[in-house]
Amino acid sequence: MTARELDAAGITDPGLRAAYTRCRDLNARHGRTYFLATRLLTAERRPAVHALYGFARSADDMVDSLDGDFRPDERARALDRLGEDLAHGLAGGAGAESVVRALADTARRHDIDHGHFADFLASMRSDLHVTSYATYDDLRGYMHGSAAVIGLQMLPVLGTVTSREEAEPHAAELGVAFQLTNFLRDVGEDLDRGRVYLPQDLLGAHGVHRQLLLHCRETGRTDRRVTSALKEFASLTRAAYRRAAPGIPMLDPVSRPCIRTAFVLYGGILGAVATDGYAVLHRRAVVPRRRRALLAADGLLRLAAVRVAARHPSAGAWGRRTAGHPSPPPSRLPLHKEVV
Repeated sequence: MTARELDAAGITDPGLRAAYTRCRDLNARHGRTYFLATRLLTAERRPAVHALYGFARSADDMVDSLDGDFRPDERARALDRLGEDLAHGLAGGAGAESVVRALADTARRHDIDHGHFADFLASMRSDLHVTSYATYDDLRGYMHGSAAVIGLQMLPVLGTVTSREEAEPHAAELGVAFQLTNFLRDVGEDLDRGRVYLPQDLLGAHGVHRQLLLHCRETGRTDRRVTSALKEFASLTRAAYRRAAPGIPMLDPVSRPCIRTAFVLYGGILGAVATDGYAVLHRRAVVPRRRRALLAADGLLRLAAVRVAARHPSAGAWGRRTAGHPSPPPSRLPLHKEVV
């Protein structure tokens, strides 16, 4: 965490500054797409987003580690300790873990519903024993805690120009869209952890079962039935993006460049999966570095235009248009069609 960001957010306590810095380091190291988008927020908002990510990442690492010596019962106890520490922190205590201290402070500053954190931890606990989902509705139930509540946690930090209640369904759906994208990209890695997030009924409709997925993973071969199932899952993911998109104009104008960039970057992952022939059992699809850089530059221009428009209402037409809308003309968005 830079001193400028912490100063802008009014975080002066040395211990808290260190805790927020730890969260930023986690975001920078593990959340490349998320971290890039966060850079497009105003300085005073970034520490809170890093705190939300840092806590979520810490919990996720407890359940997703591929360390065979870290037994399920040990993971459960570690997650329970994290939950107890969080409850203490949210109740006004200091919190033993740095990610908890930063998160509890963020929750107080932004009046974030504590129930979102409880729902998140419940989904993390389920990952310790649930290895598949029978239907898409079942998967959506899991994603309420693992993804939708992340969008709901973010909303008070980002700010809205509508009522928060109006924006919440779209914010929740954006969290779901991002996680569905991750599920599609990480099918092979999740299989290594013993999990299949693609619903069983969807797989079954295409003649796919876990053993076939394992066979493809182990042999490096593709199967048209698997590809067909992955394409249908991608269609479900695109539908989630469509439901989420109307929420971007509901955000505070200074937050829109960040979320729009995350929207397009994650959509780019979805596009990369398709371009790569849905070979997610064999390799991880990525957005080319040049496209990521172009999107980041575009986001910075948008943020600058929003600031200019706020300071000078008579700013040029592009600045006014950027302040009022989440997206430029489609020709400026090479990845946009991959999303919707």
